[in-house]
Amino acid sequence: MEKKDPLHRSFGYAFEGIDTCIKKERNMKIHCMMAIFVIIAGMICKISVIEWCICFILFGLIMALELVNTAVEATVDLITEERKPLAKIAKDTAAGAVLIAAIMAAVVGCIIFLPKVLVMIGMQNFLFM
Repeated sequence: MEKKDPLHRSFGYAFEGIDTCIKKERNMKIHCMMAIFVIIAGMICKISVIEWCICFILFGLIMALELVNTAVEATVDLITEERKPLAKIAKDTAAGAVLIAAIMAAVVGCIIFLPKVLVMIGMQNFLFM
């Protein structure tokens, strides 16, 4: 039976994967920048604890899906360099999962932030139309 690496080494591999994805994947960079933007907006708008929790859950979901998408793409590329219909399905559906999560996060972001921004700029009348 093969001996497993110590737990601290497993965490090291995980952090290496995250670091690699941030450095090499454009979309992960975009997700990280959007997370920073939302954190700044959340501080400015003074969002509630529950709203912070929702934002951080969504950050985690989107970034985790991006990591899985990157893993799927790397695995498919490792297995074949040819253009195959099943390889395309695997890559496209993994990317689609990230896209759906990002769209839903944007909708939730609008629900959380739009009313606060409208109040800040004095246009709260638009909230009750």
